Amino acid sequence: MKRLSEFFTNLTIYRERTLLFILSVGIVTLFFFLSLSNIYTPTYNLEKYSPAPETIRAPFTVENERKTEELIREATQAVEDRYTISKNIEAERTEIISEVFSGINEVKSPTEENVSLEEDLVTLKSYLPEEVAQELPEGIFEAFLRADTKELENAESLLLTSLKSAFSEGLRSEGIEEAERTIDLKVQYSSLPDPVKQATTDLGKFALVENAFFDAERTQEARKKAAAGVDPVLIRSGEVIVTQGSTLTNEVMEELQLTGLLSDHKNGWPMLGLVLFCGLLACVVIYESLKARKRNMTMRHIGVLAVISAFTLLVMKVCSLFVTIDQPYYFLLPAAAGAMLIKLLCDERLAMVMSIVFALMACLLFNGQIAGVLNAQAGIYTLMSQLAGIIFLVHYKDRSAVVRAGAGIAFINICMITFFSFISFERYSWVEWSTFIGYGALAAFFSVVLTLGVLPLIETGFGILSDQQLLNLSNPNHPLLRKILVEAPGTYHHSVMVANLSEAACESIGANGLLARVASYYHDLGKTIRPNYFIENQMGMRNPHDFLDPAQSAEIIIAHPYDGAKLLKEKKIPKEIVAIAEQHHGTTLLKYFYYQAKHESKHVEESEYRYPGPKPQTIEAAIVNICDSVEAAVRSLDEPTEEKIKQIAHGIIENRLLDGQFEECDLTLKQLKVLEQAICETLNGIFHSRIKYPDAKTLVKEAK
Repeated sequence: MKRLSEFFTNLTIYRERTLLFILSVGIVTLFFFLSLSNIYTPTYNLEKYSPAPETIRAPFTVENERKTEELIREATQAVEDRYTISKNIEAERTEIISEVFSGINEVKSPTEENVSLEEDLVTLKSYLPEEVAQELPEGIFEAFLRADTKELENAESLLLTSLKSAFSEGLRSEGIEEAERTIDLKVQYSSLPDPVKQATTDLGKFALVENAFFDAERTQEARKKAAAGVDPVLIRSGEVIVTQGSTLTNEVMEELQLTGLLSDHKNGWPMLGLVLFCGLLACVVIYESLKARKRNMTMRHIGVLAVISAFTLLVMKVCSLFVTIDQPYYFLLPAAAGAMLIKLLCDERLAMVMSIVFALMACLLFNGQIAGVLNAQAGIYTLMSQLAGIIFLVHYKDRSAVVRAGAGIAFINICMITFFSFISFERYSWVEWSTFIGYGALAAFFSVVLTLGVLPLIETGFGILSDQQLLNLSNPNHPLLRKILVEAPGTYHHSVMVANLSEAACESIGANGLLARVASYYHDLGKTIRPNYFIENQMGMRNPHDFLDPAQSAEIIIAHPYDGAKLLKEKKIPKEIVAIAEQHHGTTLLKYFYYQAKHESKHVEESEYRYPGPKPQTIEAAIVNICDSVEAAVRSLDEPTEEKIKQIAHGIIENRLLDGQFEECDLTLKQLKVLEQAICETLNGIFHSRIKYPDAKTLVKEAK
């Protein structure tokens, strides 16, 4: 039997994990199909020179290589040839001019008298280099020999200055003629006599030779530098290629072809990337769902998570259909509704994690259906809006808590939109900013409306016990609570005390304090069937158990958890509360009547005096089990002191632990120690010292 029980237990765990895996993968699979249009851009069948059917944007960034090459060609062609200027040639030609004038001055020196001009010419040529003497005409020398010393100095100075100016800038073969005209003009406008002017001009033309030579290496280097400075021509992602109605020119068609908008072939890499992304998200959802199951969340809660996630994704997809690069309608997205619903119906940690998952999904869904683009702004905005809903939704006791959370969401939305405006490259205008913060406020309003509207539907459809239902059940005017108050007032007071203890103990270890409180109100509902058989209701009357044998008394007492569970089921009270009512005594031993029966007869079966169970299955049920006994025991004390309270609480917890009452729940030893301290502190606050008045009546001792 034990092996069979283990088999069915393992089978149940396997089935739950399989269902959890299917639901988690189902959420991500829905996202996969919804986001397919966001990774693939539609292609067009267009004809050249026809009007564009719509405004078409580039799906990704690509280089227009043809235009880039044109710019490089233009840049290299604009580079002028580089020349190397020879300083040696300049020095050589100016040296020739200086030698000519030195020779002339030497010949004109008055060394000998009655020397003819012909003899002076012969002497001058002997002073000059042979090639210079042969190339220069004799007329040049004759004019200079007839000039006086002052005229020679002026001619030499003018000629050397002009030559240095021409040579310093680099003189190429095609520029010699221009340089000759320049020297001619300078000489003509000088004060030299006409014969000397002509001789000076001729000598200058003789001295002008090419001194700048083409440098292929430097020219090539300059062209490479110019080519490197050309930026590539890019068609950037999201850039408008052609507006609606514009003519499809050759250039436009080329850009459409480059961006793949005219191709019928699909690229498989985006699909592979989306599969990888969805796989990672699925791992996160599965991991957190398993963690949530360990926090006592049921598969029903996981089903609720799947429904809320699907609803959120569908809302995001519908909103994304209207989003473009220029129109951020995602500011209207009521993303916080999903996060708040998950927090209210499931778990706060799970809500936080799913907020991150939804934000990552939003980055892709709101990319304007431009392949290869992730809208980080939409993702950040969605994440902050959801986190605001989770953080501001506290102390949920009525619908006003959701409304207050909506105000916090609106504030965060407006702050984020303002932040985007400040960091934007193109600042929003006042009109745009006002419009967008209006979107943020509306998103918060829609989140509140959706949360309040969808919450009852999910609670009813899935039978989820929410905080709102618990608060409604805690109303003292509830018919069942009125029944306890009227028919068993002592039990009602006891239940209220147990509720206070249970809530404090649950909150000390992070369990559901509200559930424990409300379940405590109803846990002893079964006592209303025979209220007088329970000592807290025996005011001024004799105990009926005095007239019954121990077995009959035990039967009546043991029946009350199951009578209460039956009444709760008939009134359709949530099963979590029914379970705690049924489990709040576990399989504990009814010691008083057991030992009484054993005193009367040795042949007594202990199992007949034990509650049939089941043992507490949840932490909340275990805490109610402890607090129920501790409150009754402390209430029976004549003078409860701090030490006595501590001893009773510790003794009861230790006894239940040794009796194996906590074997089927996740209560740890560390948690037992913490909740014991919380119970003692609460009881010390209730049974604090009071002044004893002289005329005080003797209190009636009550024992369970």
